[in-house]
Amino acid sequence: MRTIILLICSNIFMTFAWYGHLKYTEIPLWKAILVAWGIAFFEYCLMIPANRFGASQFSVFQLKIMQEVITLVVFTLFAVFFLKQQVKWEYILAFIFILAAVLLVFKTKV
Repeated sequence: MRTIILLICSNIFMTFAWYGHLKYTEIPLWKAILVAWGIAFFEYCLMIPANRFGASQFSVFQLKIMQEVITLVVFTLFAVFFLKQQVKWEYILAFIFILAAVLLVFKTKV
């Protein structure tokens, strides 16, 4: 559970670092890059321990796939609520396929 919580927190920082500047296009690019680097520092401070702790209970493939699903969930919430983007049916279908892949990878754990 510790790994999942750290991955969620890490992905929140990562999503803001990578996409948060899109809401503030009036800021010069160089400033957006510096702010993103600052935010990414905290993402790394959470991601590295998440991977270290997680590697003791999951394979690295399971850990990466778990991280990608968390990234998609966090990004979707971010896109809808922060960037005010609309979720289309194609995105939902793609997400369902990704979740099916996760179930396949974790089938021995279920």
